[in-house]
Amino acid sequence: MCRFCCRHLAIPLIVEAEVIMANATGSFRNEIRFLLGDEERSLQGIDPQMTVLDYLRLEERKSGTKEGCAEGDCGACTVVLGEPNGNGGMGYRTVNACIQFVPTLDGKQLLTVEHLKSKDGTLHPVQQAMVETHGSQCGFCTPGFVMSLYQLWLDGGEDDRGAINDALAGNLCRCTGYGPIIEAARKAGGIAANDTLVQKRRADVAARLTAMVDGAGALAIEHAAGRYYAPRTSDELAALFVAHPDATVLAGGTDVGLWVTKMLKRLDPIIYIGDVADLKSVRETETAVIIGAGVTYSRAHDALGRVAADVGELVRRIGSRQIRNAGTVGGNIANGSPIGDTPPALIALGAKIVLRMGNIQREVALEDFFITYGKQDRHVGEFVESVIVPKPAKDLVFKAYKISKRFDQDITAVLGAFALQVEDGKVREFRAAFGGMAGTPMRAKKCEAAMIGQDWNEATLGAAQRALAQDFAPMSDMRASKEYRMLVAQNLLTKLFIETTAPEVATRLVGKEAAYV
Repeated sequence: MCRFCCRHLAIPLIVEAEVIMANATGSFRNEIRFLLGDEERSLQGIDPQMTVLDYLRLEERKSGTKEGCAEGDCGACTVVLGEPNGNGGMGYRTVNACIQFVPTLDGKQLLTVEHLKSKDGTLHPVQQAMVETHGSQCGFCTPGFVMSLYQLWLDGGEDDRGAINDALAGNLCRCTGYGPIIEAARKAGGIAANDTLVQKRRADVAARLTAMVDGAGALAIEHAAGRYYAPRTSDELAALFVAHPDATVLAGGTDVGLWVTKMLKRLDPIIYIGDVADLKSVRETETAVIIGAGVTYSRAHDALGRVAADVGELVRRIGSRQIRNAGTVGGNIANGSPIGDTPPALIALGAKIVLRMGNIQREVALEDFFITYGKQDRHVGEFVESVIVPKPAKDLVFKAYKISKRFDQDITAVLGAFALQVEDGKVREFRAAFGGMAGTPMRAKKCEAAMIGQDWNEATLGAAQRALAQDFAPMSDMRASKEYRMLVAQNLLTKLFIETTAPEVATRLVGKEAAYV
């Protein structure tokens, strides 16, 4: 559908939106309802852009949660958010309070470091373990560490060093060092959390939360500072976005939150998709995995890992656990960042996205969605509804490589993703996609052409590397120079060659000049 057609459809779509809203189940309400610990809260008159961090410190006077970076990087503001899991219990995850907006708490339970100590003053096992292992010095970062360890404890504890490191990657410490904190995690992990009492309490909390919001309608805040809508169904979402095509769509807030805390933007209106149930599903068919636009990285991790191990590992390295618990695959695509981690991998796999405007849906190849920097093939009133990721053929090799200054929680300088099929020594199929090399995530079509139909050998590798210079003209910025980016991209092809050829062939390349410029 062309943009000209969309302009002519504007009036019919608005009428259609009114019909959808009229038929939508439930009404709208302006109260934010949640549990703060065990206490019920019903808030009205709240600025929809107020962060959870500011609410805790300024309104509730709970100052245990700290502000460090105000961008979801340092972890000092870490809190635990719980919501009913659909099975009569609760699921808990860590999030960064500094970039989470208060209305997103609706229907959930918010836990802070103040809620861990028992009424008789006894420290929680996690807190006691931090004391006994001397896991705190200045103490500023300690509440965030405690909350990350608490969530680990709620999941049953952990003794594996790698799993503990992963849980703590989003919490920065400048004085104690991680050794004692890791020991605290192990010590606390030995005290079981999933006993009968805890499970019963989780069921009770889930029942309370369900009763607070069930049948109460979707959240719609009209405030002098701005409007906020939280539809419950994709039909409601579609209708709202047609009625408010200039709205900011909010998912996890890992990007949008910074527009408020760092750029001081006023967003009006905001349409939050985190409560849209049918956008939070992951479905598998024989040929594909279908991921709703509201599915978080954490939720999508296992399914994407089954598509290809390297995609799962790539997702594990996106941000921190707090970021992965909030950020969404759909949001990463819709924002159109040239250095987003998932798009190059999904492009190499041949992924498509489903776009929706009102009741009209269309499929677009993901590689065609990105037009140029800051511009995507998305019409006014249209939103990303889902992502369709094909399962690769059994003889297709998929590799993804992320290059960044830090292994964890760092922005990518260059990301290369490759889908390769070699038959009888010849390249039968090859798709290569890169991030950080252009104004959008992009396929390297000249590089692909240099390989397809050729013997998979050093000569073909060299031709493919030279072709990259025709595909891309990268820029220099604070993360990497253009020369570095090109060299790295060419070397990633060498890495692919080494990992997909016989050991004796790979050995010849190790230590040789890898790039052909």
